[in-house]
Amino acid sequence: MDEASSSTPKPKQLKTTTSGEMFSLLNDDLLHNILARLPAPSFAAAACVSKSWSHVCTLILSRPKLASALSLNPNLQVAWEEVTQKVLAEPIRPHFIIANVGSGARLIAVHNLILEKFGSGVPFVVSVVGGVLGRDVANCEIKEVQWDYVSGDVSEEEGDEPAEDGSHGVLLTVGFVPGLKVEAVPLLSTSAYEHQNVFMDAFLADIKDYTASVSDCRSPVGIIMFGDGCNNMRPVVDALDYAMPKETIIVGDEKGRFLYKSEKESRNIYGSAKFISVAVALVFARDKENSCGDIQFHIALSEGVSTVGPKHKAVSVRATASDSTWLTARREGNREILDGQRILDDINDELQDHTDSSDLYIGVKKRRSISTGSKKRRLVTSLDFHGVTGGDEEYLYVNDVGIKTGDYFHFYRPDPQTALSSSADLSVSLKNVNLGEVFGGFIFACCGRGESFFGRVNVDSSPFVENFPGVPLGGVFCGGEIGRGSSKLTKEAQKDCKCNLHVYSTIYLVLSFTPAVLDH
Repeated sequence: MDEASSSTPKPKQLKTTTSGEMFSLLNDDLLHNILARLPAPSFAAAACVSKSWSHVCTLILSRPKLASALSLNPNLQVAWEEVTQKVLAEPIRPHFIIANVGSGARLIAVHNLILEKFGSGVPFVVSVVGGVLGRDVANCEIKEVQWDYVSGDVSEEEGDEPAEDGSHGVLLTVGFVPGLKVEAVPLLSTSAYEHQNVFMDAFLADIKDYTASVSDCRSPVGIIMFGDGCNNMRPVVDALDYAMPKETIIVGDEKGRFLYKSEKESRNIYGSAKFISVAVALVFARDKENSCGDIQFHIALSEGVSTVGPKHKAVSVRATASDSTWLTARREGNREILDGQRILDDINDELQDHTDSSDLYIGVKKRRSISTGSKKRRLVTSLDFHGVTGGDEEYLYVNDVGIKTGDYFHFYRPDPQTALSSSADLSVSLKNVNLGEVFGGFIFACCGRGESFFGRVNVDSSPFVENFPGVPLGGVFCGGEIGRGSSKLTKEAQKDCKCNLHVYSTIYLVLSFTPAVLDH
């Protein structure tokens, strides 16, 4: 009995394997395939499991990435859930966030939703716009949606209540840009009319100091600007144009309402009784500690105005306290001084039909001496557009100031045919120019364009979509298109003067990537 029992073999005990040990047996290729299919939150958690997993996650996100989604759901909470679920459906590590909404949304509500979902460590801007261009979460089709334009004629706090005009929707864009550092830098003021003289130098210095702190140079790769609509952005953009090298691309929305969140807490002044932000710059600077490749910004332009009549020369010029200009002028080669009514009558004769003055602009060629900070003054030639507001037997009335006696100007009118031709030419240029690996794009289109202007849908998005199908895209219809920078896609280099604030145009920012060459 004892011998039998001692000779009976004991059953083997099975070794228990934990789930972590099972995953550790996966080879890198299989693990890569699994992790690459995870949504962003799960992917972020997986990167914290072990050093080997973190390494694989880094390999998966070795290239820059843009994720963008549009929801037109009238319920803000539902729209937010739809766009966040879409942009976070794949692995991404947010380096910056841009949220564009209609006037039916509360800025502070969207601001808080971003903080709740993404935390306080990611710089972002949320803005109220006149419409959006993006891929609908429902069917992934490109949509161009225009809303009633709402300018920034209220402060951040006063503009907190949503408008009841049916302008509902959220366009959310999240960017991952390894090799770049991103920060939201505000232009601060103690009042709505003092920023040009008081804090402009500090704004430029803040941009350069931030860039120098993270990069090997003091000039960023690109800037996306958002103005508040209450303040004249022309001096701001002119100062940036003067202070930055031509390689720095600057695009954006001149007029709107916005809130922002900087990574550096001292830049966040929302609710301050001492300061207000009249503009914010999303600054993209090269990362001196990360050289995984080269991200490039390319700017392109679709024009939408054509000249009317002969060249004029300003004779008598009066700038008013209400930020407008009264002037008389004479036609080039003619000594007769013309009042506002005579000028408009002549222009309407050129048009051969009645055109309301609100649809007219004068493009003034200005040669000005400009300086910023301690930099020496320099002569700069530019083309500045001023909207025509009317005219009488004394003066022609236009928006904005800065016109001087002796300045030459042409009249311009919105022209769908010019815009269609320009859009088609741009599409051909995008097809023929090698930009590298395009991973995303932004569009800033005049709120006067769109379906009602062209008589057809999706014209403004077509040059990008036709050439880069499936590439993430986010765009807005705005009240003033900022577009500055030299590019193989623009004609600025051929012009004798440049334009940084455009009218009835569409500005395209194309983002491309060239991988680093590995040394063997």
